[in-house]
Amino acid sequence: MEQKELSLQIINVRAAGVDVDSGSHMVAIDQNKDNVREFGVYTKDHQQMIEYLHTNGITTIAMESTGTYWANKLD
Repeated sequence: MEQKELSLQIINVRAAGVDVDSGSHMVAIDQNKDNVREFGVYTKDHQQMIEYLHTNGITTIAMESTGTYWANKLD
């Protein structure tokens, strides 16, 4: 069966998606897979991510995290 690629309607062209993980953050600034970029989790990495977002005119982000890496801190 042929896989169909679906595209979502863009509501805010100045928004990006960030997938938050314990070891890295994946940033998507549009629907082009070539524009997904990985950043580390340290201060210098966050500064680079902020610069990347500003350079690309991003003013809004949506963050998502499905991991359970935080669970160890509850013990």
